[in-house]
Amino acid sequence: MAFGTVVSRATGVIRQVLQAAALGTGLLASTYNTANTVPTSLYTLLIGGALNAVLVPQLVRSRAQDPDGGTAFEQRLITLVVCVLGVGTALAVWAAPQMVGLYMRDTPGNHEAFELTVVFARFLLPQIFFYGLFAMLGQVLNAREKFGAMMWTPVLNNVVLVAMFGMYLGLMTVPDSVRDIGAAHVRLLGIGTTCGIAVQALALVPFVRAAGLRFRPRFDWSGTGLGKSVRAARWTLLLVLANQAALTVVSNFANAADQRLPHDGVGYTAYSYAQTIWLLPQSIVTVSLVTALLPRMSKAAAEGRTADLRAELSRALRVTGTVIVPAGFFFLAFGQQTAELLFAHGTSDAGATEPLGHMLQAFGLGLIPFSAQYLLLRGFYAYEDTRTPFWMATTIAGLNIALAAACHWLLSPRWAVTGMAAAYTVSYVIGLLITARLLRRRLGGYLDGRRLARTYGKLTLASAGAGALGWAAARAGGEAAPTGTVSTALALAAGGVTMAVGYLLLARLFRIPELRLLPGLRR
Repeated sequence: MAFGTVVSRATGVIRQVLQAAALGTGLLASTYNTANTVPTSLYTLLIGGALNAVLVPQLVRSRAQDPDGGTAFEQRLITLVVCVLGVGTALAVWAAPQMVGLYMRDTPGNHEAFELTVVFARFLLPQIFFYGLFAMLGQVLNAREKFGAMMWTPVLNNVVLVAMFGMYLGLMTVPDSVRDIGAAHVRLLGIGTTCGIAVQALALVPFVRAAGLRFRPRFDWSGTGLGKSVRAARWTLLLVLANQAALTVVSNFANAADQRLPHDGVGYTAYSYAQTIWLLPQSIVTVSLVTALLPRMSKAAAEGRTADLRAELSRALRVTGTVIVPAGFFFLAFGQQTAELLFAHGTSDAGATEPLGHMLQAFGLGLIPFSAQYLLLRGFYAYEDTRTPFWMATTIAGLNIALAAACHWLLSPRWAVTGMAAAYTVSYVIGLLITARLLRRRLGGYLDGRRLARTYGKLTLASAGAGALGWAAARAGGEAAPTGTVSTALALAAGGVTMAVGYLLLARLFRIPELRLLPGLRR
């Protein structure tokens, strides 16, 4: 699973590098990226949060308890999801201007950018249906403990997008402003992006059939147990609304920074690129692990084996920490070099990627509480408790909105969005502390706190020391080569290798046994 995710994320980085080369990091790129955010946000609002957090426990229970092994329940559920997605997608395309208006203001000085974003959105909003189909089929496979296909099929999407941006760069005159982009550019980007998601979703169909699902539409939803799923999903929907409220506010503020400085790369696109790179370790390690653990944790909760559930959570936190903690310090130490190496190409130069690098550094250490929070919430989901995660999401979203607003009003456009990245980190630190206390109470007053604190303390010391050594090596490596991409690559290679070696040596010195548990999660 992790290997499939690594390949998926690696091809995703290649796609994002080409995207930055084609569109840059300024206002033009933000029109496409904002439009591409709308379908993912609406899919999550419609059904995505419920699929990811609620329905796996429901599917596991159905397969274990229903006389037909859960077949009828799955068929009814897929039918319901497809109907909701179809209607929701059609309404979203019809209301595209209103949807875009949530993320970008239509002002006289920004009208051209707003209209271009709406045009992009009409091409991209059909992705809602395919995102939902991919997630639904993936959860059916997860409930059967078949995880590989869902990790590998996103590679197909990235291959389609890499080809699309390659064509854009190779066959067309690349525009550098909103006024210069033409209908052919928009059609290529819009149709190609949606086709990538469609390929990703439809590629799961053979795997689902091989897993034994024979789908036929079933509309006999009444009295079949779907009501319980809908009631459980209610709180998850509210949780998603809280997260989307924060995303909407941050997107508006970040797009406002782009409008003030349209060619400086200080706004929404830089923020989204930095966040995507920052999330790579979480996606590869934590999400892969949780995908495998959630069915086991749900089964332990259903059978009343609280001690086993606590043990799984503790082990997951300790094992993922061996990667997540040093990754956070890596971004803090090498955010500038990473941003320049990946995105200072094509229409972007080193100066345009400097704000992005600062955002990556501001996100940096926030990866640690973000990952831990993600894991702890799965403890509530295993008990089908979606209410507590909603209140936690509301708390974190409220903090994020308040701090982002302060950055928008108090900082200059150059630094406002960098401040918002730091605000995101602060919000999750506070949220994690509250979540840990609530879960400790839910699990009977015990969360292996001393062991976790000891492990994370050692990981922090090892990562900080290794990061300082790597930072010094990066400075020396950069000065040993001429300026430009070669210098940046040499600096990052020297710093990264030094940090990795230093971390392993310090971890051995501090006797951190969890490093041996990572491959295969051996006890």
